[in-house]
Amino acid sequence: MATYAIGDVQGCAAELETMLERLAFSSARDRLWFVGDLVNRGPRSLDVLRLVAGLGDAAIVVLGNHDLHLLAVARGHARLLDGDESLQPILDAPDREPLLDWLQSRPMLHHDPALGITMLHAGLPPQWDIPLARRCAGELEQALRGGDSGTLFARMYGNQPDLWRDDLEGADRLRFITNALTRLRACDADGRLLLKLKGPPARLPVGATPWFRVAGRRWAGSRIVCGHWSALGYHDEDGVLALDTGCVWGGTLAAQRLDTRSAPVFVPSTLPAVDFSSA
Repeated sequence: MATYAIGDVQGCAAELETMLERLAFSSARDRLWFVGDLVNRGPRSLDVLRLVAGLGDAAIVVLGNHDLHLLAVARGHARLLDGDESLQPILDAPDREPLLDWLQSRPMLHHDPALGITMLHAGLPPQWDIPLARRCAGELEQALRGGDSGTLFARMYGNQPDLWRDDLEGADRLRFITNALTRLRACDADGRLLLKLKGPPARLPVGATPWFRVAGRRWAGSRIVCGHWSALGYHDEDGVLALDTGCVWGGTLAAQRLDTRSAPVFVPSTLPAVDFSSA
């Protein structure tokens, strides 16, 4: 059995189908880990949802910011923004409810003790170790799957609070957890989430550091798989394997086997290439 991690698909169904062929993937034998953002901006988000949901237990998916945004829109607590047109086929689909229910039941973080790997979409604040990250992800999952999930979606958006405290409560606590797991790229020296910053690490302003290089980070020594930061590109250093290589921007879709050391696999995008150095 092989276990592969796959970067942000974002509606690029053709590239995902090609990737599965390149990997000689068998749902009866192999497992796929998806780092989140299955949907949005790409041309076939509905097809991606149907394909991945149809893999059943052969696919493990953590939720990304675009996945959560789709759920918030579908549940009536957010609106489609410019660039979200690719989500409309999902909202109009006859099987939208089972697909949305499946998506809403996905985890925010996946930890595999046998492989010693933790997967999430974006990043970890330096104040968290892996046990705390798992507890925080569990809190968010409980809110996401509970009868009052609408409150979560209505209060999910925003950049504050930007600094972790153990005594954070209510909407502030859940918003921080959401932002860390699905939007984080950089922190300041105090560990504040700098959520407005984009672009590659070399272009970060003075005082900003990639989340995986902040001094004193408590999760150091762990192995993390993530996506989200397309301007970072493929990255296998600092204990972090980052796999968003900008497929939706005309880059590539990336995959890497996790249960053994092997070279990454890249499938070229079929979409027009655009500059995603600020993404």
